[in-house]
Amino acid sequence: MRPDGIEPILKVVPGPSDINSNGHIFGGWVLSQMDIAGGIVAHSESQGHTATVAIDAMKFIAPILVRDVISVFAWVERRGRTSLGIRIEVMAMRDLGRTVVKVTEALFTFVAIDENARPRLLPGVAT
Repeated sequence: MRPDGIEPILKVVPGPSDINSNGHIFGGWVLSQMDIAGGIVAHSESQGHTATVAIDAMKFIAPILVRDVISVFAWVERRGRTSLGIRIEVMAMRDLGRTVVKVTEALFTFVAIDENARPRLLPGVAT
């Protein structure tokens, strides 16, 4: 849990197959975990299917190491007619939980979609 009380959407431990040549965890692996967490929040908020359409302001702050426990936090930062801006932060617990490091953050945009994969209005939006 973060100091502001937000609970993680995902907690994940990267494995040996997720290591790049520097001995850190692949950025793409981290990005996929962020997309999964954001998708969970977007699905709940939109009450249906969504699609990731953009990732803004992605920045890697610190590397993720093998044996880190990753907590992925996600919440709605902005809401449009068909889209949601989901802020996502990733924290790494190291040294058996003695150290917590913010490793990355980004703003993901998800669009609510219908059964034909076309944009649809979010619940509560007037037509």
